[in-house]
Amino acid sequence: MERLPTKFTFALMVLSALAMPSRTSGQTTEPDQAPPAGSPTSTPPQAPTASPDPQPATVAERPVSWKLLLPNLIADQERMWTFPAKLVQGQSLIPTSAVLGATAGLLALDPAEAAYFHRSSTFQSFNNFFNSNATIMGTIAAPVSLYAFGLIRKDAKMQRTALFAAEAVADAEILTTVLKDATKRVRPAGIPAGRNYSDSWFDSGGSFLRGNGSFPSGHTIAAFSVATVIARRYGNHRWVPYAAYGLAAVVGFSRLSLSAHFLSDVFMGGALGYSISRFTVLRQ
Repeated sequence: MERLPTKFTFALMVLSALAMPSRTSGQTTEPDQAPPAGSPTSTPPQAPTASPDPQPATVAERPVSWKLLLPNLIADQERMWTFPAKLVQGQSLIPTSAVLGATAGLLALDPAEAAYFHRSSTFQSFNNFFNSNATIMGTIAAPVSLYAFGLIRKDAKMQRTALFAAEAVADAEILTTVLKDATKRVRPAGIPAGRNYSDSWFDSGGSFLRGNGSFPSGHTIAAFSVATVIARRYGNHRWVPYAAYGLAAVVGFSRLSLSAHFLSDVFMGGALGYSISRFTVLRQ
């Protein structure tokens, strides 16, 4: 196996480590002290009354643990595959239409951008660094290192975040395998020179379980799944979403520069990874 670069993996590990919540002691506001009894400004004590506007109860976080991963995955898959029924009922029509419309527009650009990256040597150094194996290891390193730091620090939130990320990746890869096998899109690198890049659908071979098609990008959907979980749960640190989504975007671009995917593959992978993590796994 090719020796993997370590800088990308280290960057994601640093992201996981620095996404720790700051430990601050809670503060409570003490009520103003009443003047001593018998003083000129003292008033008779009043009986306590119920607040007319009680504070809303804190929403309980969705439970996750090693034992719950499989039941959660089953519930997630049911939620994902029944989503078209919600569209029929008129739910989420606008965002879904926006994603599908953007994907359709990018499909028109695919032949031009795929031909450019296939023949270009501009990104050779970038491709050597962010190769396929390196981006896979980097994506895996993020939740693994997050869970390890959580154990060391005895930080339950970090451990749960890592488990949510693992759940999201599993959900995403199941969906990706099905879509790849259904569309059987040939990768840009697999299209001979001079052939029409728009003629890429329902033509690839390979194992059914591996999902060897090009649509959507498996690397990108996994990277955005992890990035979204971390960004949503540690969004109180303003730099975390930028770092998380930035690294995921680098993974997506590497799939283009390596001629492993079309632009529409990468975009749909990012959109699905974000949606699965936020709306299915985190239920936000």
